[in-house]
Amino acid sequence: MLENEVQEIAHIDLIDEDLLQKDRTKGIVHIYISPEDNPLEAVAFLKERYAENHIPYEITLTGCEEQDWLNNWKQYFHPIKVGEKLLIRPTWRDNVNTENRVVIHLEPGLAFGTGTHETTRLCLTALEKYVTDNSSILDVGCGSGILSVAGILLGAKSAVGVDIDEMAVKTARENAVLNSVSDKFIALHGNLTDKVSGKYDIVLANIVADAIIMLSKDIRNFMNENAVYIMSGIIDTRVNEVLEKISDSFNIREKFLENGWCCLVATAK
Repeated sequence: MLENEVQEIAHIDLIDEDLLQKDRTKGIVHIYISPEDNPLEAVAFLKERYAENHIPYEITLTGCEEQDWLNNWKQYFHPIKVGEKLLIRPTWRDNVNTENRVVIHLEPGLAFGTGTHETTRLCLTALEKYVTDNSSILDVGCGSGILSVAGILLGAKSAVGVDIDEMAVKTARENAVLNSVSDKFIALHGNLTDKVSGKYDIVLANIVADAIIMLSKDIRNFMNENAVYIMSGIIDTRVNEVLEKISDSFNIREKFLENGWCCLVATAK
């Protein structure tokens, strides 16, 4: 059953009860296509594929204001307190009570990393415990740049972020400027560490279990002596697998858990 699979993967009830009662023999798919990309070509393509596979279908075209789906989510994104020291402030929220916390001004754009997800919050909570005034940070899969920016605002001397998504790299650079830390931040477009050089005091990897396992094979080459390796984005059902894969190379110092997600803090053996 679909609801059982969602519960197993996400550990929460994501499906509205009214939706569960609806007819499951039919599906509705919404596809958003920019007008300049010629939606009629997409319709022709879909019609051919449905007919080829003998799938009954009905296609309707309606206009959609770009702001409806690009910006409406912002109304649900409020300032967020993270850990003991941080507060994430969306740029469109004014008159925020900072409560003397370090404020991260954030415009996430289309990149991952708003602080609303457990994996990012766990990583930030771990980061604030280990960052010092002398820390250099490597942020693998930097997304919006929230972790790198937070590290610098907490006192780190420098941060390098890398992401495979060019839009994420652009967003990370913009957020560094927004928080007046661009002089200490470098964003690279690359896959894991293929464009990275140097050694760092803190390595952040808020990605997924498979990518962490792959990254961990040679990440020690980028770590200073006594460096801390913070891994997040690991669902609880795969924690043991990750621990087994990295056990020959790393000692686990701490484990943070929230709503079925895990963040590990490790040092090299």
